[in-house]
Amino acid sequence: MDQRGVGMSSDFSLFERHLDALYRSALRLTRKPEDAEDLVQETYLRAYRYRNRFKPGTNEKAWLFTIMTNVFRNRLRKRPAPEDPIDQPGTDFSIYDQMRRDGMPVHLMSPEEIIVDRGFGDEVKHALEELPVPMRMVVVLVDVEDFSYKEVASILGIKIGTVMSRLHRGRQALQKKLWEYSGRPKAPSLAVGAR
Repeated sequence: MDQRGVGMSSDFSLFERHLDALYRSALRLTRKPEDAEDLVQETYLRAYRYRNRFKPGTNEKAWLFTIMTNVFRNRLRKRPAPEDPIDQPGTDFSIYDQMRRDGMPVHLMSPEEIIVDRGFGDEVKHALEELPVPMRMVVVLVDVEDFSYKEVASILGIKIGTVMSRLHRGRQALQKKLWEYSGRPKAPSLAVGAR
């Protein structure tokens, strides 16, 4: 084995155990099964090609997600999509505040129970898919793949503060979408100076 990485003749199965997690996240990023398969395939090809750069004893899942993120970004650059306004200030929305206004005992329920109780399922998937790509990447890596903020910052090549900011706005956007999917009346606008 090469001291700097996984040897050229080494068993690659160490990396193969993360195939399902990579595919799930690739599907959430690309929104299409065939694009997700291509993304995962390219990720594994690059991981295999550059396996001598992997440092044994470090997080191989994070290494693979870093590769996948870079491949995904490169593909987005080749076919630019309309820019999503993820950094524009918006109105804060909290599904918990809205449910309290409707008299639901949210203090007795976990977020998972609220989602199940409200009957959300496909709606969560659709709401996640509607997030702008940079925000979606952070939400998927933190909330779905359970990476730490520090790991996500490293995977995406951004600052921890940016991770936290995108995660906060992403979660709020998801809450707002889920509220809309529930068929409940829209939240009253919180205009300055309104009585």
